[in-house]
Amino acid sequence: MHNNLTLVDTHCHLDFQVFDEDRDWIIKQCLEQDITAIVVPGVCQKDWRRLLAICSENQSLFPALGLHPCFIQDHHSSDLDKLAQLCDAQSLVAIGEIGLDFYRSDLDRDEQKLYFSEQLQIALQYQLPVLIHARKSHDEVIRYLKASPAIKGIIHAYSGSYEQAKEYLKLGFKLGFGGAFSYPKATRLRSLVSKLPLDSWVLETDAPDMSPFEHHGERNSPHYLVEIAQTFISLCDGEAKDDIILNQLHQNTQAVFPLL
Repeated sequence: MHNNLTLVDTHCHLDFQVFDEDRDWIIKQCLEQDITAIVVPGVCQKDWRRLLAICSENQSLFPALGLHPCFIQDHHSSDLDKLAQLCDAQSLVAIGEIGLDFYRSDLDRDEQKLYFSEQLQIALQYQLPVLIHARKSHDEVIRYLKASPAIKGIIHAYSGSYEQAKEYLKLGFKLGFGGAFSYPKATRLRSLVSKLPLDSWVLETDAPDMSPFEHHGERNSPHYLVEIAQTFISLCDGEAKDDIILNQLHQNTQAVFPLL
């Protein structure tokens, strides 16, 4: 992209079936645009084997496994044991996507908290970072993380306040910057980029969801990460050069995922 600096998509569901027709083409597009690594988080136990198989076939895909709060009705307590077993047997780069979703009233909060807490403990046990989904639940997520200060990771698709962002940063977390920030009307979110230090952020697409502004209504794709990076640069304070910004984002990503 700039001076051979590479990009990493820290959150992309490239294992989803919506990519089955053109996954190889997408990966080729990414490599041509210097997107050299894509972290693929798991959401349900039934999909983990498929995700691991897809990642094993592609050197630029890196697996994470987790039990997503929005699929709480699909999870079983035995899935937690399977997760621990796979941490032992597989080269995972993170536990995720895990977290709490208080936006949807149909999702049992106590059950979400149980799975979140147990998965944090697995991450702690295997010294893996976590990819956290937090929607209308930031204060509760922060409370859990303060109870386990050794855990580090990313708050995916960050949507909280400036004050909550500072709490996460104090705990050593990075904030995921993706498609939601690319919408001109997202003024509160966009203002966070210049308010927070450059070492706060990592880039992500969350493909196939959360398409950037230019692709509104389309399936999102990891090769749109270049556009997300350009949006990020445009929101930074004007004095920093593009390659300095991209280099810092790369360092932020390496800090979370030393295994990449």
